[in-house]
Amino acid sequence: MTKKLNFTYVVPVLVSFFVMSFCDLVGIGVDRVKLEFGLSNTLAQLIPSAVFVWFFILSVPVGILQDRIGKRNMVNIGMGITAIGLFIPFLFYTFTTVLFGFALLGIGNTIVQVSANPLLVDVAPSNRTSSFLSFSQFIKAIGSMIAAPLAGFFALKFGDWKILFLVFGVVSVLSVLWLSMIKIEETKNLEKRATFGSSFGLLSSGFIIMMVLGIFLVVGIDVGINAVSGQFLLNKFHSPQTFCESGRSVYFFGKMLGTFGGALMLTMLPSRKFFLWSSILAVLSIVALIFAPTAMSAMVIIFIIGLGVANIFPLIFSLSVEKYPVRTNEISGLMIMAVSGGAVIPLLIGSLTDNVGVTAGMLVLVACAVYELFTALVNLKRV
Repeated sequence: MTKKLNFTYVVPVLVSFFVMSFCDLVGIGVDRVKLEFGLSNTLAQLIPSAVFVWFFILSVPVGILQDRIGKRNMVNIGMGITAIGLFIPFLFYTFTTVLFGFALLGIGNTIVQVSANPLLVDVAPSNRTSSFLSFSQFIKAIGSMIAAPLAGFFALKFGDWKILFLVFGVVSVLSVLWLSMIKIEETKNLEKRATFGSSFGLLSSGFIIMMVLGIFLVVGIDVGINAVSGQFLLNKFHSPQTFCESGRSVYFFGKMLGTFGGALMLTMLPSRKFFLWSSILAVLSIVALIFAPTAMSAMVIIFIIGLGVANIFPLIFSLSVEKYPVRTNEISGLMIMAVSGGAVIPLLIGSLTDNVGVTAGMLVLVACAVYELFTALVNLKRV
């Protein structure tokens, strides 16, 4: 029986995706903290490392724990830890406390990412799961986009960009209180509890391996475009630095519109076909970027890449859950562990860019997108 849409349940769960976006404060943190403490590039990069490492370490254990105490409780724990991680550097601003605060931010964000996706599956109508998962990424993209302008606003208006930590920390606490007030009927696998064995045992399925690798590579594309777009524009077209840096914002704007459009289109189109067309657009646009004749045309193509990539993560997640509906906790743990692709793929791109050239680095992104197309074609044959 198809669940009815109930905004009382859906909205507070969607708000947790806004809290999930607070992890993207890491970019602002690197820039501001590096400048204010006079750090080297190596020391400054300890900040994203302090955040990112937890995705690999905690994702599967969190999936197992939430099978026992519930997804809503885990989301609230994650948002609570996020709040603490935000308050610490606001109240005590040293490089050490910044690292500790961002480590807590990473732990909290990992928990929220593992738990919020399957919780949304529980509250969304079953025939609109893909649509709601795409819309949740739109909510997350809003938070990612407003963080930098808000930091600039607080710096200009009050002389302290760190007020952003306070504001986002308060939002996290209010989100915990809101979600605590509702009772959600969660899907549970009462016959078999999630364990490390059952989680990694899913990897005996070729389908799950394929889908987890799809997450690994699409996050690699996401972080890779974020990391390489500026250098690509600078090296190929010798454009002004400020113009090159704006490529990241253009990409995230494309992703934001893509997730919103995807949420609407997935109410009318089958998930598998939408996955196929998204993958085709991603492949064609990344190839087009390599051959872009002008800096402005490259910027337009970067926007289109954002549109193409935007919905691949939620589509892979929803198609995996569709095949194994009572294994959402294990699947979510494996999928979020695969977010570590955002650390591996950019390193490969950077190595090829340094040793061969920026075009060679871009070919890594093409290869990742081609794999997504392969995954979409395999899923299409499963219909």
